[in-house]
Amino acid sequence: MEKRKIKNTDLSIAPINFGGNVFGWTLDEKQSFDILDKFAEGGFNFIDTADTYSWWVNGKGGQSEEIIGKWMKSRGNRNDLVIATKVGSETKEHGYDISKKHILKSVDESLQRLQTDHIDLYYTHFDDNKTPVEETLSAYDEIVKAGKVRYIAASNLSPERLKESFEVAEKNNFPKYVALQPHYNLMERDGFEKNYAPLVEEFDLSVFPYWSLAAGFLTGKYRDEADLSKSQRGEGARKYLNPKGLEVLKALDQISKKYDSKPATVALAWLLANPLITAPIVSATSESQLETLFAAPKLQLSNEDVELLNTASN
Repeated sequence: MEKRKIKNTDLSIAPINFGGNVFGWTLDEKQSFDILDKFAEGGFNFIDTADTYSWWVNGKGGQSEEIIGKWMKSRGNRNDLVIATKVGSETKEHGYDISKKHILKSVDESLQRLQTDHIDLYYTHFDDNKTPVEETLSAYDEIVKAGKVRYIAASNLSPERLKESFEVAEKNNFPKYVALQPHYNLMERDGFEKNYAPLVEEFDLSVFPYWSLAAGFLTGKYRDEADLSKSQRGEGARKYLNPKGLEVLKALDQISKKYDSKPATVALAWLLANPLITAPIVSATSESQLETLFAAPKLQLSNEDVELLNTASN
């Protein structure tokens, strides 16, 4: 499979980023190992997690990193993988926090749970909107120089704070963000396309969208209210059960039929057809779901397909 470079790094990734929020939540350790094995066997190497997944289960999180760490140790495959994790999210124990003190403590805890000596990509997960940008970046400067983190990236930062981060990094010779993880999919286009795409181009960022399948809505399994009880994540798709959502599903069905594919595969292929997108983040809890993801990089949508989806999702 053709790998893609994360811009301004020496990291190469297959174009699907596995979302590790399911580890220790909807998948137990054994199930997580099985899915990770299949993911790696499929030729994929990019895994995304966060220090606080799944804090909504135990109040503080850490389960996802622990499971990934145990899996990498048991398989001896750390050097074959690109591991991304994050800092700054809230838990029941603390609020959003990207202070230097919190980052320096959290990175060591993540390394311990992941059973590794370095993190390939370390994200500002959420902004606390009070820590000075200089303080956050000086913490990253310290841990990059110490070899604990290779590159840094940003997720839920405002466009203003993201832009400021580049100005501060330039002025102080601090590390610069190399990637952005925005909320972006066929049902959520405006925020990224209007506010972040110009910055992505200006600062030459790789983009890894989260919630790529709109909380599972773009798989096509939620078509009316009764369907929402099909999974414990179903409620997240409720807001998309509207005329626009049904129009998008209709377009996905039409294109799926044309290629003998699945709606989720087509939705991911739509993201991959965008030259700004490097690899969508997506989770799977079964082998059949994984196969749907694996098919996305192989599906080349025509201009007409893309236009149909763009029109339906506007």
